[in-house]
Amino acid sequence: MTSSATHDRGLRALLWVGGLLAVIVLNVVSLLRGDLNQDEGWYLYGARLAAEGQRPYVDFATTQGPVMTYAYALATPIVRHWGLAGGRLFTSVLGGLAVLGAAWLAARLARGDAGNGSAKHAALVAFFLTGVNVFQSYFTTIVKTYALASLWLVLAFLLLSAVRGRAGKLAPFAAGVCMALAAGTRITAVIAAGVTMLALLAARDIERRAAWARAGWFVGGGALAAGVIFLPFLLAAPEAFWFCLVQYHAGREVAGWVPWLAYKAGFIARVCQAYGVAVGVGVTLVCLRWWGAKHTVVGVAALRPPARAITDWLGLALWGSVVGISLVHVSAPFPYDDYQAMIYPLFAVGLAVALVRRCAAFWAAAAVCAACLVAAGASPLAQSWFIGARDRIWWPLKEQAPLAVLQATAREIAALPGVTPGAEILTQDPYLAVEANLTLPRGMELGQFCYFPDWSAARAAANHVLNAEQLREVLRNSPAPVAAFSGYGFAIRSPEVQRLAEAEQRALWELVQTRYQAANEVTPFGQADTTLRIFVRKPNL
Repeated sequence: MTSSATHDRGLRALLWVGGLLAVIVLNVVSLLRGDLNQDEGWYLYGARLAAEGQRPYVDFATTQGPVMTYAYALATPIVRHWGLAGGRLFTSVLGGLAVLGAAWLAARLARGDAGNGSAKHAALVAFFLTGVNVFQSYFTTIVKTYALASLWLVLAFLLLSAVRGRAGKLAPFAAGVCMALAAGTRITAVIAAGVTMLALLAARDIERRAAWARAGWFVGGGALAAGVIFLPFLLAAPEAFWFCLVQYHAGREVAGWVPWLAYKAGFIARVCQAYGVAVGVGVTLVCLRWWGAKHTVVGVAALRPPARAITDWLGLALWGSVVGISLVHVSAPFPYDDYQAMIYPLFAVGLAVALVRRCAAFWAAAAVCAACLVAAGASPLAQSWFIGARDRIWWPLKEQAPLAVLQATAREIAALPGVTPGAEILTQDPYLAVEANLTLPRGMELGQFCYFPDWSAARAAANHVLNAEQLREVLRNSPAPVAAFSGYGFAIRSPEVQRLAEAEQRALWELVQTRYQAANEVTPFGQADTTLRIFVRKPNL
């Protein structure tokens, strides 16, 4: 072994140690200091209901596939003990497994094209791009669908990478199952299944009959799993199932072309900012591909993957999934940059493999890793977890993390008169119910999104939400000894997800105050640092 190779191996080991430490630190800080997200509450509350025997769509509303609900039902004992922090811990483990899976997948793909040395570089790059990114770490630590969905997708591609020649019935079958599980976690993952099926049919590494057979096993596994995942709920509650998975997400509209374009441009800009290093690597590789055709670059090879390599069709499936799902996300009426967290590990894998194909030298991988570390340290998102709102020329530190505020507030609510474990709490902030081990009124499981004022009573009941009269009925008759509403309370009308009229907000607040009296206020509280108003039921009621 040459001294140069020994030197590279030592530096690579050092980078792995540094990268692992960075991933652990980012996940721990994201867990403890990361901002609260309203979705965390109703995801965990729905999982608790599922653990108790209730069914999504049939007994309560949820806006994602059933896999998310039942997977997190497994974490209910942890959540009961540690509250929201327990849910984040579970999510962090899933996200960490996705990071390791992405590194493994990159190594397998690169080994098939460029040898074992480049595979080690590709694994390192994929690990850093995926794990040493503050944005990705945060959104795969808080309780959202992204960590679980990305894990299923990475597992599916790992299984597909095990397919060789004529052999391989079990691998494509299991990959189809994982794709269905990903779609059952977040429905947009179904795009990856369709793209992968087409890529399998287009494979050139085996004869046409074998390619069709392999695609058939993939489709068979996916169809069987999809039937198990979706069919029971479709048969039991077809209206609620269709609304929750399709109509709820498609019902929002943007008025006019200017706002439409602004939302799309904002999505693209925020994604580029969140994944700046990865975008920079991608742009550089594209430029080198065009420029390298006419120029020679020291240490940079032409990008010509083997014509019959398994990565021909698998690379097509991977990049097609990234592009297809991203296009679906950007086409949403109100696209959010965090949607990309579910597909980003595959993007990172594709970049890592393309990088080592273009430049197998260790310095290229090391440069990307160093850029990831610098970008993580300079992230505005990480700084916002420690620094409060600017006060003129001063930047005050936050006195408490949002999670710590939630925990303290839950303890305060649990100590109020009449509040016992499992008692009802009148709130549109479900993470309060999760943290204090309380229950929500029926129909309010979606928290701030539970109010559909223009719906008929029958439709609202069928979909387990509340219309105008039903919400007023809850406010007039709830047995809850305590009520608590943040700035999200009585602020949103669904399914449009628009601001509720001020007059209607006042009317709902007045109805609350006829039965409840103010006990305390907590500010800043929860997502967006609003004010939480806590009420207790009046003694004579």
